[in-house]
Amino acid sequence: MRRKPSVAGYFYPSNPKKLYEMIKRMVDSKAEAQKAICIISPHAGYEYSGGVAGHVFSSVKLPEKFIIVGPNHRDVSTDLAIMKTGTWETPLGDVPIDTSLAELIMKQTDLIVEDERGHQLEHSLEVQIPFIQYFKKNISIVPICIAYYTPYEELEELGKAISQAIRKSDQEVLIIASTDMSHYVSQDEAREKDFLAIEKILQLDAKGLFEVVKREHISMCGFQPATAVIIASRDLNAKKAELIRYQTSGDVSGNFSEVVGYAGIRII
Repeated sequence: MRRKPSVAGYFYPSNPKKLYEMIKRMVDSKAEAQKAICIISPHAGYEYSGGVAGHVFSSVKLPEKFIIVGPNHRDVSTDLAIMKTGTWETPLGDVPIDTSLAELIMKQTDLIVEDERGHQLEHSLEVQIPFIQYFKKNISIVPICIAYYTPYEELEELGKAISQAIRKSDQEVLIIASTDMSHYVSQDEAREKDFLAIEKILQLDAKGLFEVVKREHISMCGFQPATAVIIASRDLNAKKAELIRYQTSGDVSGNFSEVVGYAGIRII
C-alpha cells in the first residue's frame, strides 16, 4: 500500500525544493551529533515547530531504520495501530516500511494491530519523515499510532515490545516519539506546565510523565507515545535525556495569549 501525504502543502511545502530549503533553514549545521536511542520531536506546522524539530534531528546521528510513534488525533477503534507493509510518500521521495522490524514488534505483543486506516489522515508521524530524509537518503520506517485513551499498562507493554524487537533485530534503530506540548494556553502557563512534563522525561520517568500529565491536565497530545518510548529507552539502557530546544508558537507569531508548546529531547 502507498500512503500518500495528508498535510503536504499545509503543514509543510509540497514542492520538494521549497521543502528542502525550508528544512535547511531550520536545522543546526553546527550541532555535534551523537548516537542516540530515541528523540522526542514536535509535529505542528513547520513554520511554528520546525525549528525545534530541526535542532533535535541535528543533534543525533541518524541510522537507516526508524520506529516512529505518534498520537492519533482522530477517534479511532484501535489503541495501537501499526502499518507493516507498504510505502510512505513525501515530497522528498518514497520511504518503505521495514516489514521485518514491524513483524518483530508485533511478535512481542498481541496489543498491536495492523491498521492502515488509522494512519491515512494522521499527521503526527508524517511530519517527522522529511527531516529524516533531509539528512539520510536510504531509510525505512515502522509507523505506530496510539489512540488517546490508551492506558499506561498498554504503553508499558508497547515500550517493552519495541525494545525487545530492536534487540532481536540486531540493527541500529532510532526511536522517534512525536508530540506537541501544551495547547492553546498562555505563554506563562505553557512553560510552567510543559516543564513539569519535561522534567519527568529528563528523569526518564515514564510513569511520572503519564501521571503528571493526567494530574495537572497538561494538554500534551503525545504524552502516551512519549511514555512508551521512555520505557523502551530505559530497557535499552538509556543513560540520560537532554532538552535540545524548547519554544512555543508565540515565539514565532508574537501572540503569547494562546500558544502551543514544542520540545525537542534527545535520549542517549
